[in-house]
Amino acid sequence: MKFFSPKLFSSLKGYSASQLVSDLVAGVIVAIIALPLSIALAIASGVSPQQGLYTAIVAGFVIAFLGGSRVNISGPTAAFATIVAGVVATQGMDGLFIATVMAGYADGVPRLLSGCGEVIIRGVKAPIVGRVCMDQFMVDVTNIPGVQPGDIVTIFGTDGEETITADEVAAKAQTIGYELVCGIAPRVPRVYLKNGEVDSLVRTLPGE
Repeated sequence: MKFFSPKLFSSLKGYSASQLVSDLVAGVIVAIIALPLSIALAIASGVSPQQGLYTAIVAGFVIAFLGGSRVNISGPTAAFATIVAGVVATQGMDGLFIATVMAGYADGVPRLLSGCGEVIIRGVKAPIVGRVCMDQFMVDVTNIPGVQPGDIVTIFGTDGEETITADEVAAKAQTIGYELVCGIAPRVPRVYLKNGEVDSLVRTLPGE
């Protein structure tokens, strides 16, 4: 196996003054973005702003010095992996994996479910996080193993052993189940079942 040698050593051969000026300008531009970001990441992680700066500067130097490429950006985000690991150790994994559901209040999902509703994915309830938008909303899927794009998301109904009734959803949306069901938008296709089998599919938008 070839012994690893940082790219810095080979890059110094033939290094000119004009390249030094260019690199200094690039470094200042990156610092303008990276240093405030490191402070924000530190505060969000529960540590002091100074610790964020120290982490970004030290980690950025180490990454740049030992990097395998002559051109790289040594930002503070990856350096905060150690801080995130500490947060996970004390607070758990909740909220680390977020999925986007392609439905929103234009489909009949009440905005009042923002931050308080839940859905069922793969037979496991997943809380809604953030705002319900016009065409999408986000859910925390940290505790759902094997979740994949294209999985069925049950807003109200039954999936596996879990059930969310229309009345339960309506209560969180400060309305009643009848209004919730009537509020399902025309652009949502209607699938009719007969004896447990799909009998018909109705699309109500013009041209469909």
